[in-house]
Amino acid sequence: MSTLTLPLEPFTAAALPDLGLTPRELRRALEQRRVRRLVRGVYVDAGVTDSIQLRAAALLLVVNDTQVIVDRTAAWLHGIDAYSSAELEAGPPVETCALRGHTRTRLDGVRGRTRDLAPDDVMVVCGLRVTTPLRTALDLGCHLRRREAFAVLCGFAREHGTTTSDLAATTDRFHRRRGVRQLRELLAVIDPRVESPREAWTLLAIHDAGLPLPEPQVWIEIDGVPTFRLDFAYPQRRICVEYDGVDAHERTDQQRRYDEERRRWLRDHGWTVIVIRRGDFTGDELERWLGELRAALASTYSTRRW
Repeated sequence: MSTLTLPLEPFTAAALPDLGLTPRELRRALEQRRVRRLVRGVYVDAGVTDSIQLRAAALLLVVNDTQVIVDRTAAWLHGIDAYSSAELEAGPPVETCALRGHTRTRLDGVRGRTRDLAPDDVMVVCGLRVTTPLRTALDLGCHLRRREAFAVLCGFAREHGTTTSDLAATTDRFHRRRGVRQLRELLAVIDPRVESPREAWTLLAIHDAGLPLPEPQVWIEIDGVPTFRLDFAYPQRRICVEYDGVDAHERTDQQRRYDEERRRWLRDHGWTVIVIRRGDFTGDELERWLGELRAALASTYSTRRW
């Protein structure tokens, strides 16, 4: 294996003989993280940088021209990741639906669906038919679990300018559709400034708790210079909420020191700092930090408009 050079483009298991590789060697390369799965059944050299073009090249190996890419695969092709880390590690299935007059695919690793697509719901990206950002956001806003749906909606608003008014107008086509009530409830909370799925979960949790919504991506100036950026803040009340998405064992000493110094500065200057981590979105941990936020907002209450 060490003497072989892997191609810089995606490949399937069917191509292994042409590459001079055996299935056993491919498994070993995956274990050694020299190769990664892009989608189920499609692989690439681990050193190749991710891009929309790379994702499209992978999908072209398993999707024919009678199929339209939909749902989370469509979001992935549009640069919005709706997969979990475990799904990405294993290689997520490809989700498609058939064009009118064709049957849905039965290929392994491809989930053939049915979908009521209009002509303007479909576009071409790198040679592939795919639902538009607006249609994809609509579908996933209905189909995914609530917090995952909200993260996708914020992602499309950020990366593709999908607006609340665009989505609201489109929902009229699907007033009887399963999940459309969830979508409509989420529309008022969508914010394109939210930068990651877990930040979206944080904002939605605050909304669901009936608390005032904070401002995303707030810069703190020191001597007139923007110095610290906060995930969420109530600037007038000096309260910030930050999602800490890096596990303790993954963080470098420099990162730890920076976070400690930044949060110490904030607290020394009268800020309440609430830090949320990966396991803090359910049960007692969710109630704990929401309780801290509720108490902080109550203690800084003012009749002054802000």
